[in-house]
Amino acid sequence: MVKYKQEQLDAVFGSLEHAIRRDMLRRLARRSHTVSELAQKYDVSLPAISKHLKILEEAHLIVRRREGRQYHIAFDPRPVKTAMEHMQFYLKFWNQQLDSLKDYLEKEVTDNDE
Repeated sequence: MVKYKQEQLDAVFGSLEHAIRRDMLRRLARRSHTVSELAQKYDVSLPAISKHLKILEEAHLIVRRREGRQYHIAFDPRPVKTAMEHMQFYLKFWNQQLDSLKDYLEKEVTDNDE
């Protein structure tokens, strides 16, 4: 279970490293698109779009549904939620570091005023 979770996180973070994939997810979060609707915005080949979609699909960030000859792509937010839960540790860490720095600086100002 832990190994699967780590592999899932690696897939999510890896899929988010590319600007086209991040943009695709933003667009898909608003509404589903066909593959050709997604491809129109980018100056890359259709095979390149298919590779990007495959990476997103392997990370379980999108779901494909076939309707006739077209594929409709929808966003699945569940893996992002898992990644955000993972990142909460780092958010808490940095908040604690900044709070400690603030306390230190306030103490230094108070000590220098005396």
